Amino acid sequence: MSNILHRYIGEFGKGGDLAVADTEEFLDAMIGESDETLIASVLRQWNEKGFTEDEIFQVAALMRRRCRSIASRHKDFVDIVGTGGSKAKTFNVSTAAAFTVAGHGIPVAKHGNKAATSNSGSADVLAELNVDAAATPEAVERNLNEFGICFMFAPNYHRLSPTLGKVRRGLGFPTIFNCVGPLCNPANAPFQIIGVWDRQLVPKMANALARLGTKRSWIVHGSDGLDEITLAGKTYIAQIDGTTMREFEILPSDAGLNEALTENFRAASPAESARLIEDVLNGKYAGEPVQDIVVINAAAAIALTGGADNLKDAVSLARESIRSGKATAKLDALRKEAAK
Repeated sequence: MSNILHRYIGEFGKGGDLAVADTEEFLDAMIGESDETLIASVLRQWNEKGFTEDEIFQVAALMRRRCRSIASRHKDFVDIVGTGGSKAKTFNVSTAAAFTVAGHGIPVAKHGNKAATSNSGSADVLAELNVDAAATPEAVERNLNEFGICFMFAPNYHRLSPTLGKVRRGLGFPTIFNCVGPLCNPANAPFQIIGVWDRQLVPKMANALARLGTKRSWIVHGSDGLDEITLAGKTYIAQIDGTTMREFEILPSDAGLNEALTENFRAASPAESARLIEDVLNGKYAGEPVQDIVVINAAAAIALTGGADNLKDAVSLARESIRSGKATAKLDALRKEAAK
């Protein structure tokens, strides 16, 4: 089993790429390997070489084929997700944005995991919010279809290994799995906002997603390093419409918002992140940067799915979702389900 892993340590070290014909054997070896040092060496060499579009596509396509799926009664719904790997250590913006979008009436099938390279993964913060982050696929499907929002805990849908997860958490840097995870939504969301930690990944991830299949999606990277749409300056975006891709940039002013420093959005723990999310959804930070970063990310999803003609209009809709209490109501619905 380890032969192919030893071989690819050498291949990656020489700048070689994962061959299409080896993808399945390689992934199975990574899943089945118990030697943590060997797994770490493979991931480190691959990271140093850099991931190609083809490699991202190959691994994601295989994981999609193997993924346990859930069925949605909704035709149009969205996932808002990040790769992780940002060094900014912000609170879980995409999780707060998910409740905001769902409060507006656009269903959200959010896919995520515990933190591997950040202070707080979406599963970590949802647990702090008293949401069952590891709910069964049957319960998740019911949440999506009844409440218009669900959270899909990645290990319940993808056959990876605890050893691999442990190694990833210990490495302290993002790996190929940070890239492919967001591309493997178990509900096959036709719309996605995917944040990435590295600007060079924007076109690679976009082209891989176009090959995998999507209705319309954005791959985004903040100029401050955020794997979200940022308020600190430019956000670099690749938009995929079916199989076509175009790149552009936006500023906060394009959404009618002011710029703000990234330090406004930091959270040291899942508990602090949960407190910020709850406060934002309850309207505590109305008009302040902490709410605005949630609003601009929610607005992108609203506009992407056709809920608004432009970002400025979508910002107004996102603010109303919070002001009206509808965003909090979506959080409360999942809390009540978890308490049953």
